[in-house]
Parts: sequence; structure tokens; C-alpha cells
Amino acid sequence: MTSLSQQADATETPAAGKGRNLGAMRELALLAMIAVLIAAMSFASPYFLSVANFEAMIVGLVPTAIIVVGMTILLVSGSFDLSVGSTLALSSTIVAILLLTGYPIPVAILGALLVGVLVGLCNGLIVTLLRVNPLIATLGTMSVARGVALVLTEGFSMTNLPAGFSVFGKLELLGLPLMVWITLAIIVLGDIALRRTRFLRQAYFIGGNEKAAALSGIAVNRVRVACFVISGVLSAVAGVLLASRLMSGTPTAGNAMELQVLAAAVIGGASLRGGEGTIFGAALGVIFVALISNAMTMLAISIYWQMIVTGLVLVIAVAIDMLTRRNS
Repeated sequence: MTSLSQQADATETPAAGKGRNLGAMRELALLAMIAVLIAAMSFASPYFLSVANFEAMIVGLVPTAIIVVGMTILLVSGSFDLSVGSTLALSSTIVAILLLTGYPIPVAILGALLVGVLVGLCNGLIVTLLRVNPLIATLGTMSVARGVALVLTEGFSMTNLPAGFSVFGKLELLGLPLMVWITLAIIVLGDIALRRTRFLRQAYFIGGNEKAAALSGIAVNRVRVACFVISGVLSAVAGVLLASRLMSGTPTAGNAMELQVLAAAVIGGASLRGGEGTIFGAALGVIFVALISNAMTMLAISIYWQMIVTGLVLVIAVAIDMLTRRNS
């Protein structure tokens, strides 16, 4: 039986090299599009290049940037998670309830993170053991998680949280909020883990060819469940940071966030068919989507049109991915 290391060496083929080159070219193209968009908006709106606008945009994209790390790992492994927005809402609600009940801040945060682990574990077990399609499985947990958050709060935001909890959302280091530094650390660590660690690199094998990965000795179900748990935990982290910034647990937070996250990951080079994608590219996708949203806001375009544009961007990105794969 071929070992994993031998399998890894086996992927160093001209085709694999072509895939890496294609991914690098897409990341460079995305960087160029971001630069062009910034240049165009600097002429279109006098407020676009202001410090206040960039601060608001960076802080606003923190939850999406954190969740896209887990979503990209899942996409690479050939799965995806539609429950990320609901997990964010449930986690922010749980941390608020625990704080208002009197639990210390570390215990409340740990409780919220355990919610993320539980949701991710449920998703992973439903997909791997029950063989339920990820679309149906995560659609179901999306509804359950959102429903639990609404039941626990009766639809109201949980406010009057302890002042010390605001440290993650309000404290600044070197001119940037702490939550931004946490986000950058998660992106860097996620990118290194997906590119370099043996465990997560198996996700590329599984996403590329699940049957071949199983025959080569990879524990497909274990890796796939771990990917879902990572997605759940990162969604919970985003929920805790959002609750700290807003100083409230909001059961309706993260509504339709899964579309934004999927769009950013696919724009950044992750494939819905699995086996391709990087955290760095997905992070660029988040910035690109945030810039488009910010540009439309600056140009006073309706929020409804922003939803239409986000959907169209996702469809175009998927179509480009399909055409690129077909041509290669």
C-alpha cells in the first residue's frame, strides 16, 4: 500500500505543478483587480480613501475573513458548510447568555467555542456516517442552530454584557483593533496548516479523488469530520468577536453570510469540486467582495442591488472555475 508521503510525492507531477501555477496566476489576477478597484473608487468617491472608511471596512470583514478559512478547508476536501452564519449567531448568543448568567469571560467564551465544535461535529458525522449530502446536512443544521438561537433569546438581542468582554472588539494594538490581529493570525496559521501540515494536506487528496485517497490509506471520514469541526469552531470564534464588538449577542447575526463566504472562497480560487484552493487566495476574495460592497455603498447603490451583485459575482466565479477546469 502506498504511504501518504509517497502519495504526496506522487502528486508532484506536471499536472500538479500546472495547478499550482494556475492558482498563483489567479491570486495575482485578483490582486490586480483589487488594485484597479481601489484606484477607480479613489476617483469615484472622495471619501473612499479616508482612514475612517478603511477602518470600518476592515473591522466589518473580520467575521467573513475568519469563517472563510474553515470554508476553504472544507471546499478543498470536497464539502461545504451552509450553517456558518447560524453557528456564528448561536455562538454569539451563547456567550452573551453565559456572561449575563454570571459566568467568567473565559468560561463563557469556551462555552461558545464548544457550540462551534458541536455543530461542526454534527455536520461531519451526518455527512460521513449517514452519507447525507453536505447541502442537505448543513442546510438542516443551519435551520436548527438559528432556531435554537431565536428560542433562547425569544428573538431579542442580549445586551448589557460585562465591560471587560469588549477587550476583543475595542482594544487596539499598533493602531489596529485586537480582533483584526486575531483574524490575521488565523489566516496565516490556516494557510500554513493547509499548505504544510500532513493532516490537512490530506484534504487535497480527498477533494481530488476520494476513492483513491481511501485506497492510499487516508482516513477519509476522520479528516472530513475534522474539517467540519474546524469550520464550526472558526464560525464560533467569529461569533464571539462580533458579540464583543457589538457588546451584544444577536440571534439574527450572520444572516446570508454563507453566500458571502462561498463567493469569497470561490473567487479566491477554491473549487466547488474540491482539491483546489488556498487560504491566502480566499482572504483576497474576502477583500475583493468587501471592496465591491463598500464601493456600492459609497456610490449610494441600494442594499438590494448589492445582494444581486454578490449573487452574480458568485455565479461568474463558479462559471470561470468550470471553464478553467475544462480547458486545463
